Amino acid sequence: MTTVSIVNVTGYTGLELLRLLAQHPEFVVTSVTGRSAVGQRLLDVFPQVQTLSSPGAGPRPMPIDPALAITEEPAQTELAFVCLPHAAAAESVVRLLERGIKVVDLSADFRLHDAKVYEEWYAHTHPAPALLESSIYGLPERYREQIRTASLVANPGCNATTTILGLLPIYAAGLAEREVITDVKAALSGAGRGLKLASLYAEANEDVTAYSVTGHRHLPEVTQEVVLAAQAGGHALEQPLRMTFFTHLVPMTRGIFVTSYIELKTDAHLTTEDVQDLYRKYYADEPFVHVVKQPPHTRWTYGSNHCFIYPIIDQRTNRLIVMSCLDNMGKGASGQAIQNANLMYGLPETTGLFPLGVNP
Repeated sequence: MTTVSIVNVTGYTGLELLRLLAQHPEFVVTSVTGRSAVGQRLLDVFPQVQTLSSPGAGPRPMPIDPALAITEEPAQTELAFVCLPHAAAAESVVRLLERGIKVVDLSADFRLHDAKVYEEWYAHTHPAPALLESSIYGLPERYREQIRTASLVANPGCNATTTILGLLPIYAAGLAEREVITDVKAALSGAGRGLKLASLYAEANEDVTAYSVTGHRHLPEVTQEVVLAAQAGGHALEQPLRMTFFTHLVPMTRGIFVTSYIELKTDAHLTTEDVQDLYRKYYADEPFVHVVKQPPHTRWTYGSNHCFIYPIIDQRTNRLIVMSCLDNMGKGASGQAIQNANLMYGLPETTGLFPLGVNP
């Protein structure tokens, strides 16, 4: 068994990790933190965890102790999932690594390779720039082998994961121009558990609106990874990628649906059948990415670590249109964090992750 800490269990990503790890056969949660609940038991803050002490509740007699005390700092464990906001996360990561604890960081602090780009988008100096070189971007579909030997994995953002998975095959094949328009529809839980006016039921119900209209922080993450994928495929872009990345808040609890509109090279001459074949081959060995023959539904992904992708060609405009969707709490956050941790500890990456989403 590998001992695990969840740093900031009281947020949505921390709580989702708790749910998923409760049925993981190899990871055991022995430490949880949460500054707003220090000194309380898990049971006091989340009464639903009392089910974990029921007979036959999981693969072990006690997968997580409901009476586990919530502390301010994590105890000594082998692995830590850090679910703190950016900046605060980096400070925690530094302390954990100094103690010899491997880390999967769910914040944005170690996703971008360039500290100056981070400072531009997050409006403060990077707390630990020396770690940027050694951190690994936690997208297994691109960096599986590097993740296996990493001490620090930067879990990708939810909007970024959905978008990148939809763009990787076409850019790796060198068939796309630099112009991309991406339309993101994101669920309310992506905004976090904190009290916000826009997240109130009376405000969000039956309403769709745009947010981060002057530039979403996941944009540099997406462009970084698409450019690197093109280079890795032997088709480096001749000019910088120019992406319009626009996000919308929709009244659902979980899920992200991304539609990307990609300019194809004039000599590409691709059909829908061609691009679907290209995408299927690219993701043929991926357990969590599925290329489908119809527009996907976010409902397919609810509570799971799966991503569904549907690429088609608009012959009138010579554009590739890619629809991709996933659960922002699953493959967009906590599920992918466990997928990364599985790789770090030599486990099958599907270990402890549900094979199907919840429907209805």
